[in-house]
Amino acid sequence: MRPSGQFSLLAQRRFGPFFWTQFFGAFNDNVFKTALLTIITYDALRWTTIDVALLNNLIPGLFILPFVLFSALSGQLADKFDKARIARFVKLLEIGIMGVAAYGWTTHSLWILVAAVAGMGLHSTLFGPVKYAYLPQHLHTGELIGGNGMVEMGTFVGILLGEVLGAVLVVQQPWGLELVAGSTIAFALIGWLASRAIPPTPAPAPDLQISRNPWRETLRNLRFSRQNRTVFLAMLGNSWFWFYGAIVLAQFPVYARDYLHGDHSVFVLLLTVFSFGIGTGSLLCERLSKGRMEVGLVPLGAIGLSVFGFDLFLASVAYADVATAALVDVSSFAAQHGSLRIMFDCLLIGVFGGLYIVPLFALIQTRCDRQHVSRTIAGMNILNALFMVAAALVAMVLLQLGCSIPQIFMVTALLNALVAAAIFFAVPEFWQSFVAWLPGW
Repeated sequence: MRPSGQFSLLAQRRFGPFFWTQFFGAFNDNVFKTALLTIITYDALRWTTIDVALLNNLIPGLFILPFVLFSALSGQLADKFDKARIARFVKLLEIGIMGVAAYGWTTHSLWILVAAVAGMGLHSTLFGPVKYAYLPQHLHTGELIGGNGMVEMGTFVGILLGEVLGAVLVVQQPWGLELVAGSTIAFALIGWLASRAIPPTPAPAPDLQISRNPWRETLRNLRFSRQNRTVFLAMLGNSWFWFYGAIVLAQFPVYARDYLHGDHSVFVLLLTVFSFGIGTGSLLCERLSKGRMEVGLVPLGAIGLSVFGFDLFLASVAYADVATAALVDVSSFAAQHGSLRIMFDCLLIGVFGGLYIVPLFALIQTRCDRQHVSRTIAGMNILNALFMVAAALVAMVLLQLGCSIPQIFMVTALLNALVAAAIFFAVPEFWQSFVAWLPGW
């Protein structure tokens, strides 16, 4: 990338402190969640008698439930108050939640940890509208693709590093649980320190009256967003991506253990490859769009999500036919026939996911009402939450119906093709931009 491009934003106060604040938020979320999912998957009998596959879909669902309940309020707060002040408050809340979680770790209290998962969901709900409404106030229109790419890259690199660290720390004997507890508090403190350097970000609607009825405000947000058809369908497309990602990522712990016959290090490898792909795709958006707001990348991303999601199903079936019965580590897994194809599919799903999601964020930020950006983002977060709850429910239903995890990948890839086609048919601008963009590449 060009030195004068998107990476140069990190050295500027209008972007750098905000970037690190959101980075450590995503990072810490995933240190905590992945440590919990890892210990449940690989040491279940010491914690619970509940079906592990069910918990692996339930816990992410509980994390995003606060988005349904509190997104309308968070959108109003971000439009009414200075976003820098809200960011600092949210980071203090995170420190408190991680303190509660530390008690759960040290007392082996699964349901306290589950409550902390919901608490971190509330933390992310409050920060969500700030995260994306902040950028249009501090970046020029020509910087939004690059800025959003950096934020998405930072988010998924944070997710990647958090997942890796969480999965590694929690299995360290005899102090793994204590290491997770102490680390998550420390990272919350680092995020709070970064938030203190975020520059003032004046409220676009300081006279806004906060609605006391979250359901009425939720409906009002969605009705307002529907007035701009392109923005609303972009919001639906964004939410669909989170449905797709939620289903795929929720299956990884059991998929790594039962289908790839891998230990927890293989699970970490899958997360690493997938998150690296998302970060790479997000950064590629600026180069492929040549600094413009290029929605033609969205169909390209959707095609890749279906093609490589379906191939992951095929690769998994082929791998299961030759895999050994004993659990293997990363090096042994990499030596297995078919393992490279599985990793390649996970990588490309991530890359095309980044190409799909970043232009959608930029489109929403630039085409919605400037005084309503936070509430529009909040409305999108509500949709995201509903889609992710639906993803958890769909996955659990498919599992109860006897579907294997590779078959869930296949169903998701096919559904992605149908949903993407419906959205692009409803908004021809996506396909038209894609066709116009192709000759330049």
